[in-house]
Amino acid sequence: MPLTGKQRRALRALGHHLQAVVQVGHAGVTAGVVAALEQALWDHELVKVKVGSEAPGDRKAVAAELAEATGADLAQVLGRTLLLYKPNHDERKIEL
Repeated sequence: MPLTGKQRRALRALGHHLQAVVQVGHAGVTAGVVAALEQALWDHELVKVKVGSEAPGDRKAVAAELAEATGADLAQVLGRTLLLYKPNHDERKIEL
């Protein structure tokens, strides 16, 4: 189920202080980037991703590709920073 506007706003507020833990570089979205993002989402549920200026493709296309590859919801695209959310059904850390 897609996120509502209120849920996105709450996630943006929670993600404001976070540092980017995954970076997309000149190689673009690779299997390694997807694996690192999946692990980070499993650990934290809410993750910031930095898209480097040398990354191929549009930042919004990269965001959509990462969200689709991991099954996460895209909460925000701000500049070259993405905020992705995927609830951990075993032990929830964030309640929306």
